[in-house]
Amino acid sequence: MVIERVLSGAPQRVWPDHLRGLAACTMPASPEVVPVLRRFSRTVARGWQLPDRFDEALSVIVTELVTNVVLHSDSPWVSLAIDVRGSALTVEVMDGGSWKDRGAPRREPLDDQVACGRGLRLVDAYATRTVVRRVEAGTSVTAVIALTTPQEQICPVVRPALGALV
Repeated sequence: MVIERVLSGAPQRVWPDHLRGLAACTMPASPEVVPVLRRFSRTVARGWQLPDRFDEALSVIVTELVTNVVLHSDSPWVSLAIDVRGSALTVEVMDGGSWKDRGAPRREPLDDQVACGRGLRLVDAYATRTVVRRVEAGTSVTAVIALTTPQEQICPVVRPALGALV
């Protein structure tokens, strides 16, 4: 049996389950590295021929996570790894910094008009799962993007295989 995704009545190619790819880059943590790593991620996505609709999600996630490293970690380096396996695109940003004690938790809600402080909320908006954890070297943030959309429906299409129905 062959499975195709149907979106607005037109069959869409299923992202092959066997597809795998990994691209990684480590650079000094500085403001200049943010657009460099954003371009790196876009180049990787195009090389893997990811559908265009994932370009914005990948760009926003990489920009926000790398910016957080540059602004908040005191790390001398930032590492970006992009991994595609089947229907999941995983972005991991690591740094060698240490967590700063905030003292008291933030009590007031974030103001939507403020230019800063929304990085992880933006990442969460594009990712299906986000994980922040302390690691031996510093901090790791992983965001997973599903390479499907909620509007897609899975529609089984039966095709003969070597003269037999599957």
